[in-house]
Amino acid sequence: MLDEKNKQIENEKKETVVSSETTKQTEENQPIPKENSNTSDVKSDVKSEEESQPKKESSKETKIADYSILSLEELHTVLKELISTGKISSIRNEVNAIKKAYDKKFTELIAAKKKEFVDAGGNAIDFHFKSEEKYAFNDTLKEYKKQTQQHFKQLEDQRNANFIAKTEIIGKIKDLVSNAESSTLYNEFKELREQFFQLGPVPHDKNEDTWQTYRFYEQQVYDVLHLKSDLRDLDFKHNLVEKTKLVERAEAIAKEENVDDAFKELQILHRLWKEDIGPVAREFRDTIWDRFKAATEEIHNKRHALMAELEAKWEKNIPKKEAILEKIEELVKEDINSHNGWQSKIKEMQVLRDTYFNIGKLPKEKSEEFWQKLKKLTKTFNKNKNNFYKDLKQSYQDNLDKKQALIDKANELKDSDDLEKTTDLYKKIQAEWKTIGHVPKKFSDKMWKEFRNACNHFFDRLHAEKDEANKELIAVFEEKKEYLKNLKESLSDEAEVAIDDVKKFIKEWKSFGNVPSNMRFIDSKFNKVIDQLFSKLDMDKRDSAMMRFKNNIDNSIESNDTRKLEKEAFFIRKKIEDITKEIKLLENNLGFFSNATPDNPLVKNVYKNIKKHQEDLTIWKDKLNYLRSLD
Repeated sequence: MLDEKNKQIENEKKETVVSSETTKQTEENQPIPKENSNTSDVKSDVKSEEESQPKKESSKETKIADYSILSLEELHTVLKELISTGKISSIRNEVNAIKKAYDKKFTELIAAKKKEFVDAGGNAIDFHFKSEEKYAFNDTLKEYKKQTQQHFKQLEDQRNANFIAKTEIIGKIKDLVSNAESSTLYNEFKELREQFFQLGPVPHDKNEDTWQTYRFYEQQVYDVLHLKSDLRDLDFKHNLVEKTKLVERAEAIAKEENVDDAFKELQILHRLWKEDIGPVAREFRDTIWDRFKAATEEIHNKRHALMAELEAKWEKNIPKKEAILEKIEELVKEDINSHNGWQSKIKEMQVLRDTYFNIGKLPKEKSEEFWQKLKKLTKTFNKNKNNFYKDLKQSYQDNLDKKQALIDKANELKDSDDLEKTTDLYKKIQAEWKTIGHVPKKFSDKMWKEFRNACNHFFDRLHAEKDEANKELIAVFEEKKEYLKNLKESLSDEAEVAIDDVKKFIKEWKSFGNVPSNMRFIDSKFNKVIDQLFSKLDMDKRDSAMMRFKNNIDNSIESNDTRKLEKEAFFIRKKIEDITKEIKLLENNLGFFSNATPDNPLVKNVYKNIKKHQEDLTIWKDKLNYLRSLD
């Protein structure tokens, strides 16, 4: 029986190791273990004790294979083979290791594909990658989770069935005490006891009550058998031997360096003590229990010391993690309004989070608080990021719609015959195109090419027609150039020129026609010569000025230089305004000479200036009236 118990201890140790590993949590979610304040309570629930211990790797655990050397397809194959073994309760560590290796390789694959996409000219925000292999891998994981749920459901159903069966056996023992013959009582009880212990565990919330109820009626059986003390003593002796072995094992593991492994095995020893082995004789009861309790307290004390050391170490992590949380909070508050800005901050956020987790654990009283704060900040950061990219995508869509409308308009106008009007429309369309924001790279080049082709198509037509017209205009320029040269040579400083001659020169000049816009300087040179001739004529200043003005304006009209006409009108209106102000100022100045005589030189000079300004004002108004008459 000892060999069987030892095997059972070893098997349950392995199962406990696997169970503790499979229930590992992340640092921030993992509860800091609580010690049982009453170390003498050997009937504490084994499951709760196991859950309260720190999750450290055991030196006795099976070494997990290095899955990082396998490809994605190979990892999937290994996962399927592992699940097919049906050993759901013992493969969780392996499954987690495979998933971790797979996720890492898949992340690297996505990063590589994204880089290829961006290097090829794509926008990172538009990157999408689908993998049928990944979908298949996830389906296999779902199958594993489904089998795991079924496994634990079966365990729970079995525990409930065990509870019902054990309750029935306890009822039979109760009836046995009341009705059985003393001669057959012990053998019948022994058979029922064997049936009781052959059954597996019951639900944890019913375990203690079931055990206490069994012990109560077991003791009643022994009370009935007090006359059969030889049988009872034999059973007590057997139980003493078995409990002594448990005590010796507890004392041995109390000396081991690995406190966690010792604590785990201690839970198994306590369960065997209270569930599998019956009572011992009263004279040995306290002695054997005191030894077992002493070994238990020694392990608990070591564990307390270990936890105190860990708590002191974790305490030092508080200011470090606070500093990281402050940086994350500052990052969350930043106003980020560009794609590149967000990409930079996403990397910065990941570095801060990695640094946070790499610092280590926190004391239990701080762990949940810090974890909730980190989750809240991360959630806010991700929400802001998602809102930005949601708005950015909408903005891109709006820009796409606007640019597509301009492309449609450009294609509609590219074959228009009304070149002058269409040219103005194209200039407006091109100006509007520049005001529209960015669109995704995968659309940008294609749309720009289509828009540019439509514009080029029209302007190529326009330039072809202008080139043909310019040939005639250049010939006009050459004629005007030759005429101006001859005119200058025919005129001398002493030569007298009549008004009719000047009019003839102007008429002949206009008869040539227009020149290209970039050659209109030839008209300006001719106008200077005409102005010089007008200055020599003996004619009224007003008439001379208007004749010269009309000549210049008529040249602008013939060359269709509307911009020059607009500038001239603006200049004249400004001149009229300035002269009017000057006249009012001079008239106001006369008030200072109210006592002066009319022949006063200063007064005479003021009147003279007023008269000159009034004459000039009349000429400028005539010019403005002439321009208005052209509308």
